[in-house]
Amino acid sequence: MNIAQALALRGEAESYERQENAWLLEHITKIDSFDLIMKKDQVLSPEQEQDYVSALARIDAGEPLAYVTGSQPFWTLDLIVTPDTLVPRPDTEVLVETVLRLDLPEDARVVDLGTGTGAVALSLASEREEWVITATDIYEPTLAVAQRNAEKHDLNQVKFICGDWFSPLGRQYYDVIVSNPPYIDANDVHMKDLETEPERALVAGERGLSDLKTIIQQGKKHLTIHGWIVLEHGYDQADAVQHIFKDAGFKQVRTVKDYGGNDRVTLGQWQH
Repeated sequence: MNIAQALALRGEAESYERQENAWLLEHITKIDSFDLIMKKDQVLSPEQEQDYVSALARIDAGEPLAYVTGSQPFWTLDLIVTPDTLVPRPDTEVLVETVLRLDLPEDARVVDLGTGTGAVALSLASEREEWVITATDIYEPTLAVAQRNAEKHDLNQVKFICGDWFSPLGRQYYDVIVSNPPYIDANDVHMKDLETEPERALVAGERGLSDLKTIIQQGKKHLTIHGWIVLEHGYDQADAVQHIFKDAGFKQVRTVKDYGGNDRVTLGQWQH
């Protein structure tokens, strides 16, 4: 089987499946995906062909490409991904952009709650070397992946702590609390498409709002004056999240849309 035949094994021309095929071949052959067409007549070794076909079978069975290749691009970073972590989504980059646009001290103190792969904390660290960034996760194997990603990208200024939301942070105060917490209702029809990813990182009680509520209500005790909480949430949760912020006494509450035009990030400022 040559590269052209391998690319054509799944999906129509110009389809997302073909793009996935190209990324997979790039991973297996170490040929940049942009150069694959130039080398379309190159024959795969028997080992490469076997790896490719078995990887396609895993993807067709519902496994994310990132679990198959062990990595996922996010912001300017290539992140290690394992089944202990969620696969970082492009829309979560809006969370990073929103924090970077805030008017913050040069040495801002930031905490990323439920960091997963470390995507948000490490992206912020890559843009703001002077910021003091802490990242937490309740699950030790997940935190270990985030630490590996920090080492991979030499972002050693990020501090990692294991624990549930604010419980490991003591009496620390932050200029920004940022999080992409679980926010999917257990009965959401989209859960069937996410069966291979860790449910604990996806599902929350109270129709997906319980963790968002916890972070907002407890977070104000950990904010500096004029500090911010910035949260990712579901496309249909903006009104509910705004109400939680306002009921907790936050000001300048607003929602930011993702790249698909859906409500995705809501933030509020603590002015007490």
